[in-house]
Amino acid sequence: MAITAALVKELRERTGAGMMECKKALVETSGDLEAAIEAMRKSGQAKAAKKAGRIAADGVVVIAITGDTKAGVMVEVNCETDFVAKDEGFTDFAEKVTARALASDAADIEALEAEPLEKGGNIGIAQARANLVAKIGENIQLRRLVRFDDLKGELYSYRHGVRIGVLVELEGGNPTLGKDIAMHIAATNPLCLSADQVPAATLEKETEIFRAQALESGKPEKILDKIVAGRIRKYLEEVTLLGQAFVKDPDLTVHKLLAQAGAKVVHFARIEVGEGIEKKQENFVDEVMAQVRGG
Repeated sequence: MAITAALVKELRERTGAGMMECKKALVETSGDLEAAIEAMRKSGQAKAAKKAGRIAADGVVVIAITGDTKAGVMVEVNCETDFVAKDEGFTDFAEKVTARALASDAADIEALEAEPLEKGGNIGIAQARANLVAKIGENIQLRRLVRFDDLKGELYSYRHGVRIGVLVELEGGNPTLGKDIAMHIAATNPLCLSADQVPAATLEKETEIFRAQALESGKPEKILDKIVAGRIRKYLEEVTLLGQAFVKDPDLTVHKLLAQAGAKVVHFARIEVGEGIEKKQENFVDEVMAQVRGG
């Protein structure tokens, strides 16, 4: 069978591969389009495996919430570059994965990858990811899945650009307060909800640091405990959501803001693309806080 330009074009459109790769695959399969696609998928899986070791620290966070606001998911999908993070094929994949996560009961990434990309579809998420790696040419990974289910309160969200996502369960209050709290969390990145949730090991480490700093500064031994206690108190205010000054009104703590509204934060989660991955990270705190304060 003749390898026509139209046949090569059709294979390119169906696989997203380069012209020479398509022509080679068609020659090797004597012009059989379906056989060429199958061969290229196999080749794509090999390419995906080779790229799996490359650092994927860019990407997007996508959020989906049920209509009754009683359940929601947040998914981080990583790629290697900001350029690909803006690619329509990549963002479409991330959106479909997140929609599938909400519709399924997958509790983690491993379970999610075993799901079909679309309801009733015959392509699984893992296969769709491998196909996208072959098409785009970058390592793509599903990194994190956060799920909120069967909530007593209402679920609110905030996404700063595509890189920071927040889910927060709020009892009482209203949608405006829910969004404000979610935006605050995006801006300040609290360690946990309240002081009693700060890990003991973290407190011990900070106490050692503050004591060493006080000794280094020449403070008298007899007042060290008082100094350290004061610094620990300040630290807890800075790292806990309830202790933090509300970014829209620094004269109010989040605890006081919630009390005034008769509301309570039950649980929250925040994801920032690439955090914890060994790659130079951008600092978005100032950018987010500027947007929050601006309303």
